[in-house]
Amino acid sequence: DLAMSDPKRFLKDAENEYGIILDEFQQLPQMLSYVQLLADATKRPGYFVLTGSQNFLMNQAVSQSLAGRIGILTLLPLSIQEFTNNGMPLSSNELIFNGGYPRLYTENFTPAELYPSYIQTYVERDVRQLVNVENLRVFQRFMQLCAGRIGQLLNISDLAMNCGINTRTAEKWLSVLEASYVLFLLNPYHENFNKRVTKTPKLYFYDTGLACSLLGIKSVEDLALSQFRGHLFESLMIADFFKQYFSLGTQAPLYFWRDKNGYIEVDCLINLGNSLVPLEIKSGETLNSHFFTSLVKWYELSQTDPEKGYLVHGGDLVQSRNVGSVVGWRQAGNLIAEIEAKK
Repeated sequence: DLAMSDPKRFLKDAENEYGIILDEFQQLPQMLSYVQLLADATKRPGYFVLTGSQNFLMNQAVSQSLAGRIGILTLLPLSIQEFTNNGMPLSSNELIFNGGYPRLYTENFTPAELYPSYIQTYVERDVRQLVNVENLRVFQRFMQLCAGRIGQLLNISDLAMNCGINTRTAEKWLSVLEASYVLFLLNPYHENFNKRVTKTPKLYFYDTGLACSLLGIKSVEDLALSQFRGHLFESLMIADFFKQYFSLGTQAPLYFWRDKNGYIEVDCLINLGNSLVPLEIKSGETLNSHFFTSLVKWYELSQTDPEKGYLVHGGDLVQSRNVGSVVGWRQAGNLIAEIEAKK
């Protein structure tokens, strides 16, 4: 009440030598003009930490009052490296099924307890503030359809038709899910290959536990037998590469590559500026020679050095081969820093 009625007094009473954290600040955007005045007057970088859970509204509030005065940190669900650093030896299936939302681990929630409630509150609270959704069940259906197309080329018309909405609405809803860090689109790399590659992005989820809930996967055992397991593992790894780049404080130069006919596809390409690093992702724990097929074809087509490629797999084996480096999924949790260090 004090923050709403007298923001200047509120901030004065809160002032101290250490700093001030304002949580869910997007609920009181008028406060930011007073934060701006105080920040400009005192010149203490990092004194104010503003946190919130509705990314779209947060960015809207910041752009109006604090443009040029703020550094934005995106905190995605926990990364593989964070699990490793905290001594949590989950299997890949357990991590895919549970996901990376911290409350699952700090408060011992089960995915069945957390995710349905999260989906309901997200749709009812966040989505309704961003777009005019008349039927919340249809929007939830749209989320489920997106989960069913994880790791696949985006087809807006197909999503719209199966959800019973028009294409324009589907595009708007997809933008909301992106802005809320529920899902992301991985763009194709088509420079130098313009005429013979796809230019359609692929769809992934930042958190595989949320995707599993939307897909109706009830247990780790169900996941092991699911037709979606390979796509979910791929989503786990590519989302983690984004998390690693966010931790480095840089934009993620991540793409995929696929020819028009779908005969050759590289799951992930890292654009280092002067070179491209291909990463092939396989959920299998035991290596098979056909895992390297796409990498070999990529080397031939792009005329690049095989030593720069990586195969990330569902096991723990790490070794060097003449067709690239083999890396287990746990070790891949620190792969981006290693690749960036070799530039």
